[in-house]
Amino acid sequence: MIKNISVALLAVAVLAGCKNSSTTKSAQVTNAGTVPVAKDVHTLSNADSVDMQHLDLDIAVNMDKKQISGNALWTINNKEKVKTLKLDTYDLSIDSVLVDSKKVTYKLDPQIKFLGSALHIPIGATSTAVRIYYHTGADARALQWLDPQQTHDKLHPFLYTQSESIYARSWIPCADGPGIRFTYTARVKVPKGLLALMSASNPQEKNDSGIYHFNMELPIPAYLMALAVGDIAFKAVDERTGVYAEQGVVEKAHWELEGIGDMVNAAEQLYGPYRWGRYDVLVLPPGFPIGGMENPRLTFCTPTILAGDRSLVSLIAHELAHSWSGNLVTNATWDDFWMNEGFTDYFERRITERMLGKSYVDMLWELGYQDLVDQVKDLEKTPKDTWLKLDLKGRDPDDGLTDIPYEKGSHFLELIERTVGRDSFDHFLAKYFNAHAFNTITTEEFLVYLDSNLIHGDTAILNKLQINKWVYGPGIPANCPRAGQERFAKVDSERVRFLNDVPPAKLATSEWTTHEWLQFLRKMPPALSATQMGKLDEAFNFTTTGNSEIADLWFVMSVRAGYSKAYGAMETFLSSVGRRKFLEPLYGEMMKTPKNAPMAKRLYAKYRKNYHPLAQESLDKLMAK
Repeated sequence: MIKNISVALLAVAVLAGCKNSSTTKSAQVTNAGTVPVAKDVHTLSNADSVDMQHLDLDIAVNMDKKQISGNALWTINNKEKVKTLKLDTYDLSIDSVLVDSKKVTYKLDPQIKFLGSALHIPIGATSTAVRIYYHTGADARALQWLDPQQTHDKLHPFLYTQSESIYARSWIPCADGPGIRFTYTARVKVPKGLLALMSASNPQEKNDSGIYHFNMELPIPAYLMALAVGDIAFKAVDERTGVYAEQGVVEKAHWELEGIGDMVNAAEQLYGPYRWGRYDVLVLPPGFPIGGMENPRLTFCTPTILAGDRSLVSLIAHELAHSWSGNLVTNATWDDFWMNEGFTDYFERRITERMLGKSYVDMLWELGYQDLVDQVKDLEKTPKDTWLKLDLKGRDPDDGLTDIPYEKGSHFLELIERTVGRDSFDHFLAKYFNAHAFNTITTEEFLVYLDSNLIHGDTAILNKLQINKWVYGPGIPANCPRAGQERFAKVDSERVRFLNDVPPAKLATSEWTTHEWLQFLRKMPPALSATQMGKLDEAFNFTTTGNSEIADLWFVMSVRAGYSKAYGAMETFLSSVGRRKFLEPLYGEMMKTPKNAPMAKRLYAKYRKNYHPLAQESLDKLMAK
């Protein structure tokens, strides 16, 4: 007997799903009802008609020309017997196309903003193999080519990819949507003396030929395709985890990340086995635009987490958690992005709590809540962008990469946990990950699954959760949970003492972590005086800190206060950090006033080449204001 979801919740789920329902796919049947399958508006492919089963990639990386060239062989199943295969491309030059080993005439559409160009390939009803010879263009949005001087060691060039959200199409002709999964193998030729790594089985040392072979036998979407090439070394942490980095960074990175094996164990104890074999981390050169990227088997991460005290490695817990939420169970479309990031933020904090305790993770929850408040304020002119279920039709999916899916999503899950109890919610999540392993899911499908397997139509629980206000409503619902303030209450008291002229050296700060320092600085008055800034700096050496989180906040405060003694270190910071999380607030603060805007433009012109194309796009817009 199929148990029906509560009438109100099912109506919301189905009606919301119908807004983007596909006419080319039959509805997916869940054990609680029928929910239309969402249409991915950010792929130009027809992967809903042709199954993209497997990719055999054979490419060469030319570091001098800054170009990838080769061929992509797709094994397909033309299940609906269509006459044309359509794939996504972005700034790719197509050299030739073969279908079942025979050369065919293809068509490449004019480029569409954000989406690129559809590649049309004629296929037969029984066609199974499509091989595309191609090379990348100068505007490939996924690729950052680093000259030697832009790396840490400054001896060899470096390449890395960032395929999320829809940038895989700029280095591989593919069906580029999160709901489209495939397996792959790859042969990658790189200059001798360099190592190639991918989101697959990886070598642990360089070879003499410069040719490397990779295999990913588990199905993944295109946004999880990843490649890095450089003078990279490896050091194991334990039998299934390890760290890759440039030669001059690997020892530091290994020390900082030696707890990743324990993280994997903690995650497994929460929600079941890690299913990807190895879990390794690649610490990239400074230009990486984001904190981390959850490429299967090989997390890419920013060197800004190497604080020297292991205080910023919760980022790795986040990327590891994606091995369940995101990589194992994936949002079907970018409108459902919170299904990846909200779950992962929640899971990250559960891992951290298991390893470091509740009072520690309470600080992460509170800082996240503050970020959510700030984000909602920033989006007050577009309140629909604060819904969990996004509407990104006709827009760049990166428009959805705000704190909303992360923080509103994770706080929604925390609310469910508190409402039904942790044991019940943990059992539900473990079952959810297992039931949907290596598949995709929409928001509407999740809501049906949530009711069928946890809420069971309980009116009292539904009234407490107010699900519609979270998923299809703006802002922060009134029932948003808040973390305990045990440690931050003490921080707030010390800040009050400082503002009442107690010398900074006499404040009780000796046991503080990064998170306490962030709370201390975040809650300062909008603009301290240069004298107050100087007193803090003299006591705590904020200007010369090696902690990127604290440094960025301090430099923003310095610009605001006109504390020019920090400007030299701020320039060094901007020259060596590529993470958008840090660049946008700092350049943005400078651009707020006519006095500081020229400094922002001068520094950006000087260091723009160090930043990833995605960071450049954001900052170019900021500088044009």
